[in-house]
Amino acid sequence: MAKIKFRPLHDRVVVRRIEADEKTKGGIIIPDSVKEKPQEGEILAVGPGARDEAGKLTPLDVKAGDRILFGKWSGTEVKLDGQDLLIMKESDIMGVIA
Repeated sequence: MAKIKFRPLHDRVVVRRIEADEKTKGGIIIPDSVKEKPQEGEILAVGPGARDEAGKLTPLDVKAGDRILFGKWSGTEVKLDGQDLLIMKESDIMGVIA
C-alpha cells in the first residue's frame, strides 16, 4: 500500500483504481479503446468522519487498505504524488470486498 501525503476531510476517502484483467476468461485480449474504467479500488486514506446535527463525530465504516466497489461516475479524479487517484465521499462506496 502506497503512502500518500494527503489527508481527506470529513467523510471523504482517497481511492486508487485497481485495473481489470486485460483478457477475458475465454482468452480474448481487450484493447484499451474499449476498456471501461474499473469500478474497483483500494482505499489509500480516509477522513476522520462526518458530524451529525449535534456535532458528534461519526467515524467511517471503511479504512485504508480496504478493497471497495464504487459507481461508474463516482468521485473526482485527481493526480497526487504522480498517481491518478479518486477522492469520493463514503456514501459513493457500494461495498467492501472481503
